[in-house]
Amino acid sequence: MASTVVKTLRPTGRVLQSIAPLGLNRRGNAWFEDVEMGPPDPILGVTEAFKRDKNPKRLNLGVGAYRDDSGNPWVLPCVRCAEARIVEKQMHKEYAPIDGLPEFCAKTIELALGKDSYVLKDKRNATAQSISGTGALRVGSAFLAKFWRGNREVYVPNPTWGNHIPVFEHAGLPVKKYRYYDSDTCGLDYKGCKEDICKIPSESIIVFHACAHNPTGVDPNIIQWCELADLVKHKCLFPFFDMAYQGFATGDLDRDAQAVRIFESKGINFCLAQSYAKNLGLYGERVGAFTIACENEVEACRVLSQLKIIIRALYSSPPLHGARIVEEILTDPDLYDMFLKDVKTMADRIISVRQKLKEGLIQSGSKRKWDHITNQIGMFCYTGMKPEQVERITKEFSVYLTRDGRISMAGVTSKNVEYLAKAMHEVTK
Repeated sequence: MASTVVKTLRPTGRVLQSIAPLGLNRRGNAWFEDVEMGPPDPILGVTEAFKRDKNPKRLNLGVGAYRDDSGNPWVLPCVRCAEARIVEKQMHKEYAPIDGLPEFCAKTIELALGKDSYVLKDKRNATAQSISGTGALRVGSAFLAKFWRGNREVYVPNPTWGNHIPVFEHAGLPVKKYRYYDSDTCGLDYKGCKEDICKIPSESIIVFHACAHNPTGVDPNIIQWCELADLVKHKCLFPFFDMAYQGFATGDLDRDAQAVRIFESKGINFCLAQSYAKNLGLYGERVGAFTIACENEVEACRVLSQLKIIIRALYSSPPLHGARIVEEILTDPDLYDMFLKDVKTMADRIISVRQKLKEGLIQSGSKRKWDHITNQIGMFCYTGMKPEQVERITKEFSVYLTRDGRISMAGVTSKNVEYLAKAMHEVTK
């Protein structure tokens, strides 16, 4: 390419010569003028529209965070107590280890797998603290992108949590879907799920929601989980569990972890993303963990060493405060007992308003079947409302939700459930 001499001045006044290509299209400081505006987040869009609405009866059923029966955020009593103890200890603010607090990691994976876990007894787990569940997924996807030697496609349920696909794709792993939700029954498409899994190439990565599937609230039962585990083992697939709702789904920490434990009991190695956002209400503290169940202790040590290298490049080390809260709760018997009561309080409230919503729809005169509202579980409910019905319930009743008909049950209270039931009946009759 032809070039020309460009004269520049140093602060001393001496003239220097540098070479610049002829015909260079100088943009000045507009280096990113070609960057397109990204689409708005669908959940944040619902919240913004809700804020603009002046209707005193308006409902925001889009936010995925727990609210008490008055519609307010709730800090768990066990968290308050743990925080008070941490403050009293006047602890340092040094960096945490790259893979997080050791006791936090040990207690967190024990919470998931149980004290009788063979993986834990054999020290086959490579566990690292993460920046909540999303951070666990991102670390895990980065590890798989670098070291997975099987089929590099990741299979996720259809539908799945909105962040699953971009997280894996950002790591360079293409994503495909397997059937999961049946829109006709508002339940599990178990037949379609098994048929699609049978077609997945061997040595592929498959994502499962351990409990309280987001966004549908539809989970396999124990028998189905056992059959799915056998199928995964037969097909030689590698399961990646996302467990964001342990305890929050049913109020029983062990019951909500049964899917992961069933796979472990059948000798299937896996990776697991955990989060304390929902079950401890530590949304803003960003506390979670990522685990890979390995073949032996030596392999686990090698895997953990590589996880630490990935974490170092991503965010260097995890935050301290939230992990200390969790560690305090999981290591103190009194606080742990309080935690069990607190998480059951949240789960029971969600289960209760599901029942009230179903009863309200029946009392409103609806002839439709609404059993799926109580059959589904966890924070979210796929109501079965079509996009045009969603548009109408928002326009006529100021009820805000996503276009797929998903509502956050956390936004439903004993004070507004009757209004919601009548609104849903009006747009679906």
